[in-house]
Amino acid sequence: MGEKNIKKTKETFSLIIFTSVVLGIILSILGIIFLPQIASLLGAKDEVLTDCILYGKIILISLPFYILQYEFQCLFSTAGKPKFGLIVTVISGMSNIIFDYLLVAVFSLGLFGAAIATMISQIVGGVIPLIYFFSKNKSLLHFVKFKFDIKSLLKVCSNGSSEFLSNVSSSLISILYNLQLLKYAGENGVAAYGVLMYVSMIFQAIFIGYSIGVSPIVGYHYGAKNTSELKNVFTKSMIVIFITAIIMFICGELLSEPISRIFVNYDDELLQITKNAFRIFSFSFLLSGMSIYGSSFFTSLNNGLISALISFLRTVVFQASAVMILPIFLKLNGIWLSIVVAELMSFIITFTFLIMKRKKYQYI
Repeated sequence: MGEKNIKKTKETFSLIIFTSVVLGIILSILGIIFLPQIASLLGAKDEVLTDCILYGKIILISLPFYILQYEFQCLFSTAGKPKFGLIVTVISGMSNIIFDYLLVAVFSLGLFGAAIATMISQIVGGVIPLIYFFSKNKSLLHFVKFKFDIKSLLKVCSNGSSEFLSNVSSSLISILYNLQLLKYAGENGVAAYGVLMYVSMIFQAIFIGYSIGVSPIVGYHYGAKNTSELKNVFTKSMIVIFITAIIMFICGELLSEPISRIFVNYDDELLQITKNAFRIFSFSFLLSGMSIYGSSFFTSLNNGLISALISFLRTVVFQASAVMILPIFLKLNGIWLSIVVAELMSFIITFTFLIMKRKKYQYI
């Protein structure tokens, strides 16, 4: 878009959405067919397996819409309509809450009702943007006729490889953490880790949201060769990341006990484990913003290789190495500290790449 090739931009946009719908339908069908085997492979048994299949099959029906909802959050920013993207997210979230209450609390449909509520919210989040971009609108993007351009599609996939690696690897790393926690702390350790991950998603969503929001701006100015604006965006982003990281760290340290009590106030031993874990884990907030932004930044510059490398090292190599080695010397605290060490190593790698590529992309 920064290159002013609006026709090509609209064609690529239409191609991406079409491909996503087709891929979503295929994954949905395969998921429904093989869900029992996948759930069993992951350890689900008896009643848990039955519930997993029930919930999973319903959720998988709306998978194409969930994919669209996720994509459109980025594309709304590219289209110059970030506020409308926020409105869609709020509507989707509220529909989930409302239908959860109606189907679970009022009509007592239990797990089935919860799954239906989630499915409806995902359909809402995917359909509203489709209607918007199919209709006449004042945004920079809308659907047009397109030719299947494998080169453009592969480029899109390459740029998104870091996000793909991050999401896939996070699930695998969680399994590794759970195995180590069962070994060194038992079920309480796993429960504490679950709390950390819930809270971490909330905190790091700030970094992720900012990175997604600023990504189209970076890509636009890079494509238009507006180096002065690119430098301006990069400098301001570094300031935002730095200040936010400090605030998040302070909040994490001060609120470690109140937050822990919200989740595990029913068990004193578990509360102490969670509180201690959170105080160690909070140091990662000082470092994670740089890696999250750096990976997204290089994606915006069409350098999917560096973006994927940062993501892969951060979410797989560094975390896996740290969580396997540190507990040998530091026991349970080594597991919590491994997250911080992994973020530190990732911070160093990201900073190194930003320095190395500054002359090529001229953002400094």
